[in-house]
Amino acid sequence: MQHGPAVRRRKLGAELRGLRAAAGLTSGEAARLVGWHQSKVSRIETGISGVKPADVCLLLDAYRVVDPELRELLVGLAGSEGNGRHHWWHAYRGVLPPTYRDFISLESQASGMRTLETSVVPGLLQTREYARAVTRAAVDGLEERKLDALVEVRLARQDVLRSNPPLELTAVLDEAVLRRTVGGPEVMERQLARLLAAAHLPHVRLQVLPFAAGAHIGISGPFVIFSFPNTTDLDVVVLDHMTSSLYLERKEDLQAYSEAFNALQFHALSPKDSLDYIAAIRDGA
Repeated sequence: MQHGPAVRRRKLGAELRGLRAAAGLTSGEAARLVGWHQSKVSRIETGISGVKPADVCLLLDAYRVVDPELRELLVGLAGSEGNGRHHWWHAYRGVLPPTYRDFISLESQASGMRTLETSVVPGLLQTREYARAVTRAAVDGLEERKLDALVEVRLARQDVLRSNPPLELTAVLDEAVLRRTVGGPEVMERQLARLLAAAHLPHVRLQVLPFAAGAHIGISGPFVIFSFPNTTDLDVVVLDHMTSSLYLERKEDLQAYSEAFNALQFHALSPKDSLDYIAAIRDGA
């Protein structure tokens, strides 16, 4: 269980180590090819040290890695601008805590996101009014300037659903998400309409877990599973807490949360029935 930056370093290091081995090189041989000391390669591979994007490129060249998507992903983990979705949030670093910046970084690089939401609409699907009401409630005493900035960040994150290729979003929403009035009835009506519109996108899948389903495996709280292109070794589970986020990277953790998400999907309404359910709540049924 680690914080986000450490997870990314470890995952990047493990991937680079695997590529070096596949190229038939020792760490010493790899170091000589790029003009480094062997200890630098070892520190990168174990996640002890961070690595610059340019250095990742040097290693990938030495390992003869030509797959453009894999190169982009690994360079992105080191902090590259990558596919253009990365690092726009640096303009807001004065108001964003490190854990939130790291979450956005992972989100911007992921190819898929599975999320269980038990209290609020997923950030990627929130309207401006809803996002403002949620942010105001979540951060006590927030001055207006910072509130505006956080709302803009929430909306800017949604670009991942409009990128090419877009993020594949699969969300299971507890019925409480739909019933909780955030920002007033009119704000909620528009927010539910936004969910209905988003659910028709080919890369968005929404399912509602109705109250009638009773207690379920996700009752202990929401979670997010990020998936990345080309390799499952980079997948990570994110658990949000009041003052921080936890990142789970072990295979057994990923398997447990993936199985839990599959179970939640099984007990939830189908995507079509979920749309009908959301529409009925919006219409006051």
